[in-house]
Amino acid sequence: MLNLRMANYSLINSVVVVILFWFSATAAARKQDDGICKSMAVSQGYICQEHKVTTEDGYILSMQRLPADSFGTPSYKPPVLLQHGILTDGSIWLYNSPNQSLAFILADNGFDVWIGNSRGTTHSKGHTSLCPKDPDYWNWSWDELAAFDLPATINYVHSQTAQKLHYVGQSLVNGSLTVLAALSQEKLLNTVGAVALFTPIAYLGHTKSLMAKAVSNLFLAEAFYWLGLHEFLPSGVATSMLFEDICNKPGFNCSDIMSAITGPNCCIDPSSEHVLEPQPTATKTMIHLSQMVRRGNLAMYDYGNIIENMVHYKKLTPPTYDLTMIPNDIPLFLGCGEKDFLVDERDMQILLNKLQDHDTDKLTVLKIKDYAHADFLFGFNANQVVYEPLIDFLDSN
Repeated sequence: MLNLRMANYSLINSVVVVILFWFSATAAARKQDDGICKSMAVSQGYICQEHKVTTEDGYILSMQRLPADSFGTPSYKPPVLLQHGILTDGSIWLYNSPNQSLAFILADNGFDVWIGNSRGTTHSKGHTSLCPKDPDYWNWSWDELAAFDLPATINYVHSQTAQKLHYVGQSLVNGSLTVLAALSQEKLLNTVGAVALFTPIAYLGHTKSLMAKAVSNLFLAEAFYWLGLHEFLPSGVATSMLFEDICNKPGFNCSDIMSAITGPNCCIDPSSEHVLEPQPTATKTMIHLSQMVRRGNLAMYDYGNIIENMVHYKKLTPPTYDLTMIPNDIPLFLGCGEKDFLVDERDMQILLNKLQDHDTDKLTVLKIKDYAHADFLFGFNANQVVYEPLIDFLDSN
């Protein structure tokens, strides 16, 4: 059971900000009622459009589109969908200066850029019948993101452009797990041309992230859920207390949380002034990730008893996602850092083993010796060491 005692909030809140939102950024924090386009793209001189798409299960998601370069010249290359990872939103692709943010760089290279925002994030709070205060609003794990959010956004871009799109995802859940799961079920093949994943997470059994291990091994996510906290709110009191409990355990140095979670990022400018706005997710998703860490497999959400599993899956245990079923001829780009604690080399090798029959000319693996997890998005040299090879990959496909 969680220890819910009151605590020294100045310490706790500083720890939570660092522990969950590792990335420093250069853009000013946007107001909640401002769209991402207005606050982050138009201010940089780009044409930007706000779009809405409704998933099959009723969630209303926001999307942004950059249809031209900084001079207003319309895009002449295929659409590219950028999808953020867990606890962030689509603004991560726009936070740095135009010559360092991937969305701006792709637009200036002629691509029709689309940005996705998963359910529950600041600008994707809508639903056709539920509101975020309803527990049922948060009754989903990343299985639902793969089954509903991903097809809705991809099909919307396809319907708007009448072209196959390229997909670029980052990190946990929304960015990599969802598209890998969908491809393993042979979905999206008629709408996706190529897939690029930064720090792709498919397996977590060997993660070196001390905090990820602590949360999963202590079943803290489950404790949150059964206490009725269906929304995992990073800036909330309960989450603060959770990490206070972890930081008080022997062996945890919460003065260097960033390295403990992501590994020693080499190339993030320490003089950056702002911190990414924390984004909530469903506590059920955190439970799902905890299951992956503890078990080392890639399976659907485990309801914890055979009766509920039978109701949902007609099986005693959740079905697994078989990544060997990903079509061998779909172009894949995987970028990983050798210093990344979340994406351990052994887990990355499991993923590569699943792809061992992939067409060799369709699989690109970019390993960067000095990079950890956050460098791929916010490294001051990512535009050269990551984005240039990425654009070459997209252009060739």
